[in-house]
Amino acid sequence: MTRTILFLLLITGISCTKKEKVDTMVINATIYTVNAHFDMAEAFAIKDGKIVAVGTSLEIQAKYAATYINDAKGKIIVPGFIDAHCHFFGLGLQQQKVDLTDTKSFDEVVERIVAFQKENNVAYITGRGWDQNDWEVKEFPTKEKLDKLFPTTPIAVTRIDGHALLANQAAIDLAGVTVKIPFSGGEILQKNRKLTGIFIDAPMDLIEIKIPEHSQKENIEALKDAERICFDLGLTTVDDAGLSKETIQLIDSLQQTGELKMRIYAMVSASDENIDYYAKKGIVKTDRLNVRSFKVYADGALGSRGAAMKKPYSDQHNHFGALVTPLEKLKEYAEKIASTDFQMNTHAIGDSANFVMLKTYKEVLKDKKDRRWRIEHAQIIDTADFNYFENILPSVQPTHATSDMYWAQDRIGAERMKGAYAYKDLLNTYGKIALGTDFPIEKVSPILTFYAAVARKDINNFPENGFQIENALTREETLKGMTIWAAYANFEENEKGSIEVGKMADFIILDKNIMEIDSDKIPTINVDETYVGGEKVK
Repeated sequence: MTRTILFLLLITGISCTKKEKVDTMVINATIYTVNAHFDMAEAFAIKDGKIVAVGTSLEIQAKYAATYINDAKGKIIVPGFIDAHCHFFGLGLQQQKVDLTDTKSFDEVVERIVAFQKENNVAYITGRGWDQNDWEVKEFPTKEKLDKLFPTTPIAVTRIDGHALLANQAAIDLAGVTVKIPFSGGEILQKNRKLTGIFIDAPMDLIEIKIPEHSQKENIEALKDAERICFDLGLTTVDDAGLSKETIQLIDSLQQTGELKMRIYAMVSASDENIDYYAKKGIVKTDRLNVRSFKVYADGALGSRGAAMKKPYSDQHNHFGALVTPLEKLKEYAEKIASTDFQMNTHAIGDSANFVMLKTYKEVLKDKKDRRWRIEHAQIIDTADFNYFENILPSVQPTHATSDMYWAQDRIGAERMKGAYAYKDLLNTYGKIALGTDFPIEKVSPILTFYAAVARKDINNFPENGFQIENALTREETLKGMTIWAAYANFEENEKGSIEVGKMADFIILDKNIMEIDSDKIPTINVDETYVGGEKVK
């Protein structure tokens, strides 16, 4: 009798301790879940790429048995970073071109081009990254040195913002451009009635149309290179701001075969053809790809004085910048997109471009709810126009503020700076804000994004008290802007952006506490591990 009772108790005990099987348990961590209450946790369990439980280490270990246990040993875990505005494919292609970032003079630009061609010997030299604002002589370069060194090899190198390029005479001749060629939506600079080689905004197309297309092999290599860079820095979703139909199809094919693991929110480059194609096809949605928005350009960039302003530039009187897409076409695009389920995401830098697009959005959306149409950059806003953002989502890039602060006031003056890079004001108006980088225009690192948003400083810890510090975001707001609010901007807040049951197991492990470390030390934070769908990708 006693043996029977002991046997029954033993069987009962075994059945009570039977645990549910999962793929992975993460335990002993300091987890910022970024859920609705911004709760902390210690552990979570993952099965089939999704989070099935969140709690303490004791709770998770008591309930689950895992194939793999990741003991974080107290390290910091946050949801995978989402870059709400970048050029992922462009970053990859940049690895195949002359890198002209951080050059301190035009002579250094020329030196890098010479060194690149000596090593690669390409038929057409391309590159990106120069910025005359970083040079002692802060003027657009001219083509004479390139003409002398490369009389027969075409060269087209774009400014850091992608809104101006320098072409040598060989590239100009190949494109058939002369001083008499008609153009609109930008500028072709001349000096003494001769071309200088500088093309700004829309006229860049005259040169770029003759640049040889990349091979399929080069495109695949570019996507994989970009993925490696982004995973290393903790990005698990990227919003690629402007892709062709063909590139989107290539991304989808690589994701389907498992060759590309990055999650991509693809903004389709707006054109009549693309809008008609996707309006008919409808939203494209997989676990790794989301195609439900169009990228439109309203104006150019501030650095090349292409941003459309209500009043003339302070450092170039009688110059207002320009809309790169005609106003009638912008309205036509908005009306067509409003009749679909797609989102309209418009590049708007200057206060005039922002006003035009905000007013257009309001007119075509009327009483339509939850469309989440976005203004990309929202860089300079007339203080009288902030109220338009009550129903329009601002998508901004904090490192633009810390890159531009050295010269922006010279461009637009102190009064207009009050509504420039005003991220806190935008957040207070809409209630959410999506944060990105615009890489490769800025550095890829989301850690630097966080630092710029919170401290409003560059990596040299300048300025000491922060640039227009009244528009800094709190750490909680910043983390939300890089995770759950960015997911919201993509209509993906129910599947990613926080560490919660039912969501994708996209997360990163940091070596320091990004929410508590001294703000000046934020740039020293490293991403130790990156996970997408529970799979370690770094």
